[in-house]
Amino acid sequence: MRIKTITAVAAAALMATSFALTGCSSDSSSGDDLVSVNAAEPQNPLVPTNTNENMGGRVVDRLWAGLKYYDGGGTPHNEMAQSIETTDRQHYKITIKPDWKFTDGTAVTAKSFVDAWNYGALGTNAQLQNWAFTPILGYEDVSASPPKAQTLSGLKVVDDHTFTVDLKQPSIDFELELGFAPFYPLPEAAYKDMKAYGENPIGNGPYKFANTGAWQHNVQIELVPNPDYPGGRPAKNKGLRFKMYANMDTAYADLLQGNLDALDVIPDTALATYEQDLGDRAIHKPIAYSQHIGSQPNLAHFSGPEGVLRRKAISMAINREQIATNIFHGTRVPTKDFTAFTLPGFRDGLPGSEVLKFNPDEAKKLWAQADAISPWSGTYQIAYNSDGGHQAWIEAVANSVKNTLGIDAVGAPYPTFKSIRDEIQAKTIGKAFRYGWQGDYPSMFEFLTALYLSTSETNNAGYNSPEFDGLLSKALAAPTPEAAYDIIAQAQAVLFRDMADIPVFDYNVAAGRSDKVKKADVSWSGLFDFENIEK
Repeated sequence: MRIKTITAVAAAALMATSFALTGCSSDSSSGDDLVSVNAAEPQNPLVPTNTNENMGGRVVDRLWAGLKYYDGGGTPHNEMAQSIETTDRQHYKITIKPDWKFTDGTAVTAKSFVDAWNYGALGTNAQLQNWAFTPILGYEDVSASPPKAQTLSGLKVVDDHTFTVDLKQPSIDFELELGFAPFYPLPEAAYKDMKAYGENPIGNGPYKFANTGAWQHNVQIELVPNPDYPGGRPAKNKGLRFKMYANMDTAYADLLQGNLDALDVIPDTALATYEQDLGDRAIHKPIAYSQHIGSQPNLAHFSGPEGVLRRKAISMAINREQIATNIFHGTRVPTKDFTAFTLPGFRDGLPGSEVLKFNPDEAKKLWAQADAISPWSGTYQIAYNSDGGHQAWIEAVANSVKNTLGIDAVGAPYPTFKSIRDEIQAKTIGKAFRYGWQGDYPSMFEFLTALYLSTSETNNAGYNSPEFDGLLSKALAAPTPEAAYDIIAQAQAVLFRDMADIPVFDYNVAAGRSDKVKKADVSWSGLFDFENIEK
């Protein structure tokens, strides 16, 4: 899942607010029992189909319940689904549990799901998670510009508790992904003004907004348990406070001082000491999270055959092993593919993956070949958000590229996650940029579809390959997981050939809890298992 960014003036205000917030130790002085966790300002209003970054996503997943949910280990369980029936993995009958309500008191029905999915798929709504509906019959007509239909022909409401889903072809992944945010239901109230709804959302999950002012922009979001939630992940705490930080060093200082209860990003400045600082409160485990460097086709020297050569050259100019050791102390792993190394079906040594290994001589050779097409000029800039703890590794990557290729390469800081995401999404960033993807459901298909499918709104690098799209579709239709993984390997070989972007690191999460918390586990994706945090 997901990514984030603001203006210089707003950033200064945000930083001042963040320091003021942490300086007053709001958690301890207020006397409440909410669990405080690190966060940053979500990019957009909190609408499930339009939230594709993890700062908004971590809140959205608390406010809603889907047909399924994933436990801390990534195992799927039915949540609102009473049953999901299919004989061919193409035609589904879904029955939802009765007597489930949104927090405004209205009933969650089959129509609540079907209407929400149609809204998310409709091209004129420009929802960032639109790609999730690609397998459903009629998606091409609904997502076309202008749309040829207003609703997905593959969705039908049978009665209040039953609906059917027809896919274009069998899918080995469809049922697994039904706990993913784009498949959440929406109440009727949402459609009156979706932007306003996203500022004060009405969900059906284990938490709800604490009050109408629960979202203090650039400061915090407060959630309290939903007393009417009947599902399998009830809150074991009295609520969550998502505290927004402009600097991870500040967040870590708050963790040590007991002013923050749980932190999922230990800053690189503390990686050498955090296990000693925190003792048994330190957390370190492999997760489904990958870090990339992307560039868009409108960036000079990075389109067509020249762009392929330059991306491969830059990739081979990055000494991933050295950076992982010197900066991250084992909490990052040099990546081996375009997904994440903890996912089912991951394979090492894919054809073309040698381009991910440090090879200065080959990097210089490829750069020279690109220069023969169009001589290089200017500075290679890598944009990153300063509120995510990325400065040290981006500068190390830039230095590695500079020293290997003999070009001017630098990091280009943006003050917030929201500001960089806004420019990436608008395709106005005008430089290379770091971005990551954190798993929403445990499947390689999610990473590959979200980031590289030509029609995906979250295809940040603007990659477009009918060959790759076709192989992804073929893999989904495979009869067994192993057959699907074989085809996914072929699809990734195409990504390596085209160097769709530059994968850099997989993650071993470094996180921690304060001494006020007796239990706080990190889930399979690297986010906390928020419902089960206990003070």
